[in-house]
Amino acid sequence: MAENRHPFVPLHPFYPGRSPEDGARSFFETMRSRRSVRFFSDRPVSRETIEWVVRAAGTAPSGANKQPWRFVCVSDPDLKRRIRVAAEAEEREFYKRRANDEWLADLAPLQTGPEKEFLEIAPWLIVVFKLARTDDGAQVYYVNESVGLACGLLLAAIHHAGLVALTHTPSPMGFLSKVLERPEHERPFLLIPVGHPAPDCVVPDIQRKPLDEIMIVISSFRAP
Repeated sequence: MAENRHPFVPLHPFYPGRSPEDGARSFFETMRSRRSVRFFSDRPVSRETIEWVVRAAGTAPSGANKQPWRFVCVSDPDLKRRIRVAAEAEEREFYKRRANDEWLADLAPLQTGPEKEFLEIAPWLIVVFKLARTDDGAQVYYVNESVGLACGLLLAAIHHAGLVALTHTPSPMGFLSKVLERPEHERPFLLIPVGHPAPDCVVPDIQRKPLDEIMIVISSFRAP
């Protein structure tokens, strides 16, 4: 049996000072206003703010606690410009050749296109990388699931800070490794501009699915 390197300690659970129902409802009311934004202000956001939202993302669960993620936070204007140029080159290929007709039809109501000026306007770009192994070469587990969970917490923390973000996924994203000079075992996962919304920011008038379309309750089950 492998040596237990992590002694167990008492849990210190979070108590919101109200019922679970009220706590869950309050969190929903906060998160229901979260929207993906493509119109950013250049209003500055402090490095401290970005550090706190990344800390929150780092609390996510991960396979065997390997924490296979890295958050590269970019505020340098020249580097943001290079990222935009490379991202738009991939996006032009996507809209011209890679996306099929159904995909383009689904995107049409959102009025997206290959131009990504927000990559320069937003004060921060957080490039999320997934680790194919740890920095010292150890194996990692459930990488996509772990990094996906961390990104969910990152978006929630950004929203809770009163900021907006966009999960941008230019495909392929290998250019991010080159531009940011990341090692081979780090693979690009998401490109997330972060900042304040532009004063005239608008978002598509879309609705989330109602609860009865996303939740199934099984309160008792008898095997056949």
